[in-house]
Amino acid sequence: MSKGVRSRFYADIMSFHQEVTGSCNLVVVKYPNGETSKFMVDCGLFQEDGYYDNNKKMICRPENLDFVLISHNHIDHTGRLPFLVKKGYSGLIYMTSTTKSLIGLALTDSCHVLEDLACRKNEKPLYTSVDVAHTLEKIVPCNYQEKIRITSNITATFFKNGHLLGAAMILVTISYEGCSDINILFTGDYNQKNMFFEVEELPEEVKNLPLTVVQESTYGYTDSTKIESTFENNVSRAVNEGKTIIVPVFSLGRAQEILYVVKKMQEKEKIPLSVPIYLDGKLAVHYTELYLTKKFGIKEEMRDFLPDNFQYADKTMRPTLLTDSNCKIILTTSGMGSYGPAQVYIPAYLPNKKALIHFTGYTAEGTLGRKLKDTAPGDTIQVFGLMLVKKAEVEYTAEYSAHAKADEMIEFLKQFTNLRMVLVNHGQSAVKETFANRIMNEVAPRNVGILGNGYLFRVDTYGLIKTMGTKFE
Repeated sequence: MSKGVRSRFYADIMSFHQEVTGSCNLVVVKYPNGETSKFMVDCGLFQEDGYYDNNKKMICRPENLDFVLISHNHIDHTGRLPFLVKKGYSGLIYMTSTTKSLIGLALTDSCHVLEDLACRKNEKPLYTSVDVAHTLEKIVPCNYQEKIRITSNITATFFKNGHLLGAAMILVTISYEGCSDINILFTGDYNQKNMFFEVEELPEEVKNLPLTVVQESTYGYTDSTKIESTFENNVSRAVNEGKTIIVPVFSLGRAQEILYVVKKMQEKEKIPLSVPIYLDGKLAVHYTELYLTKKFGIKEEMRDFLPDNFQYADKTMRPTLLTDSNCKIILTTSGMGSYGPAQVYIPAYLPNKKALIHFTGYTAEGTLGRKLKDTAPGDTIQVFGLMLVKKAEVEYTAEYSAHAKADEMIEFLKQFTNLRMVLVNHGQSAVKETFANRIMNEVAPRNVGILGNGYLFRVDTYGLIKTMGTKFE
């Protein structure tokens, strides 16, 4: 391939946000004949406090997009899809078959949350149920490891990812006659394992491709060896002390995992069967029922994951649960504490010394979970307009995190034999920079870049051509 042809066949990769939520990657492909393709990988909602207005901006004109790829069913990766459609996107949306089965519940729930938020702000909601319905009509279900021909020049292949039921890493291959292929692997939120299903290794042919990897970095500061297993001991101790335990959980994945953990604690006699277990949150309840009734590739031995003395809770039961002083365990959405029934339970139990509030996942900057983490015991904190004293025990653990840790992500990258470039995204700014430095030292691909810092990265089959500043229109 001549230098002139090479310079005219490339892909520009860019990302909108410097932090964790609001995941959205834009790829613009320039072909030698002057034509272009433009596609998006994920279209997530900004959830950090102070970033809500970013939800009203798009990384490009929606009507100019050719297609959209979705890595998994978490709102910080899918929550703006109906807004994209509302603003003029008319193409197709590709995701795994399992994600397609799950996403309708998530987007409907997100719509209700955004409508409530808009009501409080005295403004129009970001999107409506009509936009959600139009979005669901555009979804194309895809099987794992099936090469999907999306355009005459672009294929996408979804590979199983342990982060979440239905989650995928997405290999995008861009071809042009007479030119070598451009291969870009989007990891999405990556994990190499999941307690509910098996995760196969990537095929050797993928490991040997000349490759650009867009790699998440949520736990880019933290090695797996530094993660302490504290949840079971903390909950067992709190039960022995007669406390009420509030466990904020993510509706899909974490709620079901913690129910299984509690079941195993019962079997190990770390908590007595007399302690009642509740799950509150419509979305979490719906997903739990799907886990119980659908196949989804769930291991047979994991299909019976509900603990004894368990029941679903709802708003009619909450007054009783809030006034009952007996020991109990309540799993509640949302996982970061800012939405769902957590808005009821956390303010009610935060001033109570006879309570343990135990977060089991990542809490983004600006969420209630992070604010509680930054508040010392005995200090006053504003929670949903109330001034409260933090008297309850508040604990955090990353042992159940659905994200791989820094050392695990490094090992993941080392398996590729022809790694042209790694672009780090989906992490706090300082974390991304720290992890990018580690990649340079321990993996040593030809180039390492950081997405979401106002730059686009122009790559071809040989890797990086150049970077340049950009603004999103």
